[in-house]
Order: sequence, then C-alpha cells, then structure tokens
Amino acid sequence: MADAAITVEEARKTYGGSGGGNGKPALDGLDLTVGRGTVHAVLGPNGAGKTTLVRILATLLRPDAGRIEVAGHDVVREAYAVRLRIGLLGQHAALDEELGGRQNLELFGRLHHLGARRARARADELLERFDLSDTGSKAVKQYSGGMRRRLDLAASLITEPEVLFLDEPTTGLDPRGRAEVWDSVRSLVGGGTTVLLTTQYLEEADQLADRISVVDAGRVIADGTADELKAATGGDRIDVVLRDAGHLGAAVALLPVPKDAVTVDTDRRLLSAPVTDRMAALTGVVRALQEAGIEAEDIALRRPTLDEVFLHLTGPDDRTKEAV
Repeated sequence: MADAAITVEEARKTYGGSGGGNGKPALDGLDLTVGRGTVHAVLGPNGAGKTTLVRILATLLRPDAGRIEVAGHDVVREAYAVRLRIGLLGQHAALDEELGGRQNLELFGRLHHLGARRARARADELLERFDLSDTGSKAVKQYSGGMRRRLDLAASLITEPEVLFLDEPTTGLDPRGRAEVWDSVRSLVGGGTTVLLTTQYLEEADQLADRISVVDAGRVIADGTADELKAATGGDRIDVVLRDAGHLGAAVALLPVPKDAVTVDTDRRLLSAPVTDRMAALTGVVRALQEAGIEAEDIALRRPTLDEVFLHLTGPDDRTKEAV
C-alpha cells in the first residue's frame, strides 16, 4: 500500500523460552496496514498481543521477525528515524502532578530538545488546541480525568508527529472525559495525523475508527470498517422486550430462527435473534406474539453491535493478563 503510514508483515514476538519454540508467542505472524491520515483501531481480548504490537511499532521492543515500517522507516534498522516521527500516549499519564499544564508541556518540549522560546510557543499552541488555555497555570493534580488525558495527548504531540499511538487512551474516564478525548482525536486526524488506537471500549472504535483490526492469539483474524465487520457477523437482528419474563421460553419458539441462535437476557426480559428479511421478520414476530397472547413492551430491528462482532470473532475469553 503506497500511502501506508504503518506496514506490518509477518511480525513475530515470543516471550520466555530459549528460542526453541517453548516460549509464549505474543505476535504470531501478524499482518497490518494502516493508511495515512486515518484512525485504525486494534481490538482484541486480554493477551491478544495489542500492547506488544504498540511497543514494537514505537521502537520500545524489538520483534523476533517480520518487516515492520512506520512512516516509511524500518523500526529495527531505522529506530531513531521512527522515533522522530511518532508520538505515544500510553495507558497511564506521564505528567508531573505538581506542575501546571503549561509547565508540563514546556518540560516535554525541552526534553525533546526544543529551545526555551520554541517550547513556550509550542505549549501555548497545544493548550489552545485542546481547549486548556484557561487552566494552563493550574496544577495538574487539580485537573479532571478528561483534562488530564487531553493534556497527556497534547504532550505526545510536542514534536508534531506523523503517527500517533494511543494505547487504551480513555481507560478509567467517565463518559464526559471520553467524549473530550474523542473530540481531540478527531481534530488530530482532521489535521493529517495518523492514529493507531488500541482500546477495550468497543463504542470507542465504532465512534473513531476508519478501519478496525481484530487481533487474537497474536494474529489479525478480521479487518474492515465497522459496518463491514457488523455485516459479516450476520446482518440485522430483532430485539423483543416482553412485559412478563415468564413468557420468554414460549416466545423463543416463535422467533423465525433456531432456538440456539436466540440470545436471552432474563433480567431485561429481552430476546435477540439474527434475521435475514427485516420486514418479514418484524411483521411475523408481531403476529406470532399476538396470536400466542404474549405481550411485548418493545420490538426493534437493529444492526449487530461491535460488542457482538467482537464476541462472535474471538469467542469466550478466559485469559486474565495482557501480554506485555
């Protein structure tokens, strides 16, 4: 792909063992292509290799094998050139709590070898860009969660990187804080930055990503837009909320699909099933419930959620620790 910002071919990384194949493969022949000026989300269960991938792309970890390029440079042979062109926002804030927002950004500027004047100017640019100018002198410990992450994001942009890695950037934030970070990411991409995003919030990928790669056991097992992945999972679904949970069993038999294809949520009195013909399914279910004397509070047609896509592709997850 000529306009790729990130190219990964047959990436491999194994932890433990002595090179004889007895270790744990974190990446097992992973392939990934990320277009310039896009948001590309990487989803996967714990232990799938997401963090390992980000660390390799950011030159913090050497791969065992594979061709891996970021911004046109090899991450092993040209690591320094890659570092000049990337930014990284990890899962934990890298800010000094006692310093103000402006002081933090100036500090990051000086660490990146900007002169004092340029560091101050860049700090002011980023405070304005992320709507933090009014709080620039306030100590970071007084910031809200969303403000901290926006400041952390601003710090990762001190050198105006071509490619930005966001490793679970909104973990622990409330909905308002997540929305603030999402707005900032959209603004970055609008300015031409390429973003690789790992996240455990499926809604986040749905909101932000131009393309999504689902990773499991160190490989990409699905790739496409959110709509493409949802369509591949089985098209439309019908949701039926009953007034009386005691009728759930009888209602399952009325749906136009095999019983094992129906999802039952007793607490919500909800039945959900995949359908092919939207309108025929809707009218058929309404008629069948009426004839059986089963009262429904709500009946709706919808596309699969990204959560359902994720579970369909990766299956049950009994892993408890992310590969590092």
